[in-house]
Amino acid sequence: MTEADGTTRARRRGSLVAMGACLAWALASLPAAARQGAAPDWPTEKCNRYKAAYELLLKRQGKAGLGAEFLASHDAFLAANCQSRAEVCARSPEEIALADKLTLMAMNRGMSGTFLPFDCRK
Repeated sequence: MTEADGTTRARRRGSLVAMGACLAWALASLPAAARQGAAPDWPTEKCNRYKAAYELLLKRQGKAGLGAEFLASHDAFLAANCQSRAEVCARSPEEIALADKLTLMAMNRGMSGTFLPFDCRK
C-alpha cells in the first residue's frame, strides 16, 4: 500500500463518518412517531402544526391586506382538519407574504409542499 492509498482510505473513512453523523442528526431531529414509521395520526399532527404557525403569523402581522375570500377558503381548509383540497389563492402582497411564510414554516416542521392549500385555478 502506498502513502496515496492510505490517504484515500482515510478520506473515505472521514466521509463515511461525516455522512453517518449527518444521518444521525437528521433522524434525531424527526418526531418520535416519524422515526418509528408513519404516525398513526400524522394528518392531524400536520394540521395542528400548520394551525399553530398560522395563528402565530396572524398575531404578528394581523389580518390587514388579507381578503375575505382568502380568509374564508383558508378557514375552510383548517375546519376540515386540513384534509380538503382547498383552493386558497394568495393575490395581495400581504396574502402572498403570509403564504410564503406558512410554506417555509410548514417545510421546516416536516410537511411536504403537497400538504399546503395554496393554489390559484381561477
